[in-house]
Amino acid sequence: MEDAIARMRELTGRLREASRAYYQNDTELMSNLEYDRLYDELEKLERETGTVLAGSPTVTVGYAALEQLPKERHEEPMLSLDKTKEVAALAEFAGDHEVLISWKLDGLTVVLTYQGGELVKAVTRGNGEVGEVITNNARVFQNIPLHISYQGELILRGEAVITYSEFEKINEEIGDAEARYKNPRNLCSGSVRQLNNEITAKRHVRFYAFALVRADGVDFENRRSSQFEWLHSMGFETVEYRRTHADGVADTVAWFEEKIQHYDVPSDGLVVTYNDIAYGRSLGRTAKFPRDSIAFKWQDETCETTLREIEWSPSRTGLINPVAIFDPVELEGTTVSRASVHNLSIMKALRLGIGDTVTVYKANMIIPQIAENLTGSGAVEIPEICPACGGPTTVKQINDVETLCCTNPRCSAKRIKSFALFVSRDAMNIEGMSEATLEKFIARGYLHTFADLFHLEQHREEIVQMEGFGEKSYANLMQSIGKARTTTLPRLVYALGIPNIGVANAKLLCRFFDYELERLRTAGEEELASIEGLGGVIAASVAGYFADEENAEALDTLLCELTLEKPEEQEGGSTLSGKTFVITGSVEQFANRSELKAFIEAHGGKVTGSVTKKTDYLINNDTTSNSSKNKKARELAIPVLSEADFLKLVEEREDAYAD
Repeated sequence: MEDAIARMRELTGRLREASRAYYQNDTELMSNLEYDRLYDELEKLERETGTVLAGSPTVTVGYAALEQLPKERHEEPMLSLDKTKEVAALAEFAGDHEVLISWKLDGLTVVLTYQGGELVKAVTRGNGEVGEVITNNARVFQNIPLHISYQGELILRGEAVITYSEFEKINEEIGDAEARYKNPRNLCSGSVRQLNNEITAKRHVRFYAFALVRADGVDFENRRSSQFEWLHSMGFETVEYRRTHADGVADTVAWFEEKIQHYDVPSDGLVVTYNDIAYGRSLGRTAKFPRDSIAFKWQDETCETTLREIEWSPSRTGLINPVAIFDPVELEGTTVSRASVHNLSIMKALRLGIGDTVTVYKANMIIPQIAENLTGSGAVEIPEICPACGGPTTVKQINDVETLCCTNPRCSAKRIKSFALFVSRDAMNIEGMSEATLEKFIARGYLHTFADLFHLEQHREEIVQMEGFGEKSYANLMQSIGKARTTTLPRLVYALGIPNIGVANAKLLCRFFDYELERLRTAGEEELASIEGLGGVIAASVAGYFADEENAEALDTLLCELTLEKPEEQEGGSTLSGKTFVITGSVEQFANRSELKAFIEAHGGKVTGSVTKKTDYLINNDTTSNSSKNKKARELAIPVLSEADFLKLVEEREDAYAD
């Protein structure tokens, strides 16, 4: 059975690679005859074993999008493990019993349930008591079986992970260094919890089983190792483990420590578990931990260095966090020169001072931290003004922790979301300006108003030295900012972040006032409310924004940096007038859904996000899909159009319009 599963994994991988090369890259890795031969062999093995692996070309898993992930309470709380960093403590834990030592993988814990041989449910660990149901996403994990031969109820736990090599590939495709994912665990967590499992599939998430919860009727001879072997025979990949006793613990840990240097799966330690299931259960548990297992955390690599500066970093919440800048050191294979100190309480406890000798490490081999201060001068001055806005600061006690805060309600650091909207694709479209980059620029005092974005060249020397930047990134950013100087009024109005004004309403406003900004900004609430489709609430919001003196002054300053072009009105610009559309699923005729939305609005139509009685058409290339929006459209007798149907509708209405 085990050999058959291994052969199925090999065949699935080879056939999937051949299909990808043929259909995506127009390259043949094998002849049609060879492909069919391997396909038939895989199909035969699946029949014999009763197992079908995820990604097998013999099955097709449909993609589906959800409005939100439902929550579900676990049958039993999922407890954390007690931890140690001492090998001797592991040997003491083992005592006279055989133990299994396995990887402690660093991803997202998921519980799988199979019934009648079918995967029926997947739930994340969540807070240990309540998790999120991610069944659709689990179906597109790279390596789990969708069908198994065991027909009873099987419940197992495992870790969803993204390998380092896959993590690096995904990051390489992201041009903006600041927008790249920080570590595989964060990427995995976001990938597993997507509302659209097509995105999950592209992230190549893998699942490694580490515990069997229930499989009634199967005799495991009271051994956890037998559970692992049985799960492996069902088609699951399990965490790698070794069996040992107390006298072999040190050598086994050393074996894992050697292997982790080149291990592709993220791990932050080891787990030691009694092989004797009954003995482990007899020990019970504490209020926080089960007593049958213990986690071993790697001893962190530390380096001595010299503290050169404390950088004060304002955040969107108003907190100003200290960041330690020190002479660069090599840790866990990378160069680090800065570490968050988090708050004043920690900074004071470390007695930090410029020139102090400190030891630094990477928590979980990822996050740089200061371990201790060897000199402890305590000579850091706490700033009295915010580095982002120049407003006064104050020290607050929040949950017994001292924190430094900016008291200015209009602090630019608190407006990070406003800046992020301003530079977004549908607004000023400044590429390379991620939220992380904006936060850095704001924290260093480069940005106070939107107009400051067009004067970043004043800070060129500092920017090219920033982490993740350089001459090329800086040049690309300046080029993108230069392009943004020429824009349209609808883009500008949307970019300003006026409450309740999205892309569609911005276009509606600008069309009504014939793209004349002065008419728009001086319009009264009554005139604005008379615009069809706007209403009193939005009218008050727009009028109030332009009436604010500070907003008016900032807009005047911004206009000095911009050239506004009037958008070209397409012929037949009213062919979809009065019609409301909802777009879902992937598109083929347009570059993306935003382009399709712009096309509809340019022809006088309106696009909303949810299907209601006011919706005229739902656009979805998968017209027979059972997605929530398709179901709602069918309930309300709303036509579901493919892109081809939609374009035909536009053509017919344009012909009628011309007549």
